[in-house]
Amino acid sequence: MNARACAPQGSSRDLKKLVQKLGKSLRGPVPVPEGLKVKTLFQIPFHRFGLVRWLNRKLIAGSMRWLMWREGINRPITWFMVPHLASIVGRIGERLSVYYCIDDYGSLSDVNETVVREMDDDTTRRADLVFIASGTLLEEKLRLNPNTIVSPHGVDVAHFGRAQDDRLLIPSDTADFPGPVVGFFGLIERRIDLELVDYLAQQRPNWTFILIGRVALPEQKTPHRPNIRFIGKRPYESLPAYGKQFDAAIIPYRQTKFNYHANPLKLREYLAMGKPVVTVSTPEIDKYAGVVEIAHSREEFLAKLDGILSRPSSPTEIRRRIECVAAESWDARLNTVLEILQRRLDGKKGVGPDRPAEGTSTTPMRGQGVSA
Repeated sequence: MNARACAPQGSSRDLKKLVQKLGKSLRGPVPVPEGLKVKTLFQIPFHRFGLVRWLNRKLIAGSMRWLMWREGINRPITWFMVPHLASIVGRIGERLSVYYCIDDYGSLSDVNETVVREMDDDTTRRADLVFIASGTLLEEKLRLNPNTIVSPHGVDVAHFGRAQDDRLLIPSDTADFPGPVVGFFGLIERRIDLELVDYLAQQRPNWTFILIGRVALPEQKTPHRPNIRFIGKRPYESLPAYGKQFDAAIIPYRQTKFNYHANPLKLREYLAMGKPVVTVSTPEIDKYAGVVEIAHSREEFLAKLDGILSRPSSPTEIRRRIECVAAESWDARLNTVLEILQRRLDGKKGVGPDRPAEGTSTTPMRGQGVSA
């Protein structure tokens, strides 16, 4: 389900997505290799209208009850990752409802902030448990639901660690790019400071900047320099191979409210590859100050890159970066969350394996306090 809750703009991409969602919603549940079944539930766009939200509530609740009957499911655990379905939380006879909130959805661009924030607050209040990916959201969420727990993202340490494997080949479509190479992967949208990237590329024309990911901006909004290479979206499985070529990785976020609350997964992925990182400052990124270079201006960003690219990383530095996130695997995160859920289902007062107070972090914030 699209987390943006924004009305379609009438573009060919929007229309294509609507048609695809409608087609998927007309199919039955689709089995996936993990032993689960996936069912796409169609919603009417234009969430800003009260009538549409009422119709969606009826449509989704009816679809869910039909699915539960069809699959023989009684008293399920419902898990919400976006706030669109606030109106059905706790209304389909579930045993436990969980809201996993990974972003400040109301501050996304191109959304109706009032409507999305209202749905987000409503989902937070209604859920039995709320997990948040960023500690900056904790105070606000606790006011709405005392059963709020900080649960940061994990990372596939083994997968991204393949970037250190001498046998892994750099993909042929970038292998000939001249170095040093500064790399980024992720969705390229308005939250990315492309003016900063353009400045860096202008100042260092002998460096190559590889940006991997779908470009969700008009072409006129992107910089055009021979040493900036937008290579498009690449499969997740291939990212370590591309990352192996990076001499440095960057996180060039704009200073926005959305980015302030973000907990960038790519930071952990870069570190799991053992790569040096230069990044802007946000509260969650600052917890990794011992193993990443944090810049507060574009001039400082360039100076930090100059320092990194002036010499290769030592084996000790590479090992420290990888070790910093070694305990933050998705399996570790999942096990902690499952323990919390089990305790709640068992009716015990503690919410985590060590029974911390509600509203505290139950997973190790590994980047915090690492010495330089």
